[in-house]
Amino acid sequence: METGKKKKIAILTGGGDAPGLNAVIYSLTKTCILKYGYEVIGYRFGYRGLLLNEYKPLTLETISGILHKGGSILCSSNKHNLFDFPLKDENGDFVRDENGNIVKRDVSDVAIENLKKDGVDVLVVLGGDGSLTSARDFSKKGVNVIGVPKTIDNDLKATDVTFGFNTAVNICTEALGRVHTTAESHHRVIIVEVMGRNAGWIALHSGIAGSADVILIPEIPYKLENIVAKIEERDRRGKPFSIIVVSEGAKEEGGSQVINKIVEDSPDAVRLGGIAHKLSYQLEQLIDDEHEVRPVVLGHTQRGGETSPYDRILSARYGSYAAHMIAEGRFGEMVCLKGSEITSIPFDEVIGGQRLVDPNCELIQVARNMGISFGDEPIK
Repeated sequence: METGKKKKIAILTGGGDAPGLNAVIYSLTKTCILKYGYEVIGYRFGYRGLLLNEYKPLTLETISGILHKGGSILCSSNKHNLFDFPLKDENGDFVRDENGNIVKRDVSDVAIENLKKDGVDVLVVLGGDGSLTSARDFSKKGVNVIGVPKTIDNDLKATDVTFGFNTAVNICTEALGRVHTTAESHHRVIIVEVMGRNAGWIALHSGIAGSADVILIPEIPYKLENIVAKIEERDRRGKPFSIIVVSEGAKEEGGSQVINKIVEDSPDAVRLGGIAHKLSYQLEQLIDDEHEVRPVVLGHTQRGGETSPYDRILSARYGSYAAHMIAEGRFGEMVCLKGSEITSIPFDEVIGGQRLVDPNCELIQVARNMGISFGDEPIK
């Protein structure tokens, strides 16, 4: 960087949206401008904006009032891995090889040239495992990159908590409270499907907080007969209704996850979903006619609306710390939370593997002690 040149920082939000993205943008931008005197821009639609060189200035005026808002003022995309980018022909159709597979190529050099052309000194990537994998790969090609962990699933192994998780749990917990009253009124079994992919954190936390009777998570395969036994046990105790929370990645023992669809041009092509409907149909065949079984899929409501105070504060801490890392020249690392301390960790220690629920962890035992079933053990 030339002596006397104002440092220029670029931000992008990759992957699915999560509550707290705007709070990180807000904190990072304000700290960069007010404390360090940097210039800040934001690439639109994640890595797509970096490829097409589409960005907007981030100033004190353009970020005003965004701290509490969900979503991302920069927009986001989970379909653009610039190191494995699907090709399209002049008609906009995917180019395929002789076996029908989509042809892909590495277009990361185009993005790097855009960074140079725009005079960007540091790229800050807000994202989950996929987005941070690309961040690591850009770092290896000489780009000054800093990562900030984002996912409502809370499944990044390198940080204790990701922003967005707390808000999602709050939304799911509120939904459980709402279905509880209608389940009790009609003596129904209501199955609430939540997000999480292969990690059961959202289901576990919201299930305990929302007084669920059964929690089904990917890490603990369930048996239908054990769920039925729990419903019948509640009937005997004069509680002729039940609330079941099921993570989208949960599966029956010996079975497989329910796949909603395959998105060919996405780096993470598998879209889970539908387990609540499948389980609803199965349970109706096994329990008495006194109970209707109703599935409720919360879907993207878990990502939307206002960001919780906890996530706003965590995001503000992440954004401010990322600005300090820029000032100290600490690149190729991701901001993270360890205990109560904000620190950082090299990208190579971030990528690969997920932070999953330990079936023997303390929180699982707390739930079992409260009489919550995970569908894996017979009712005693």
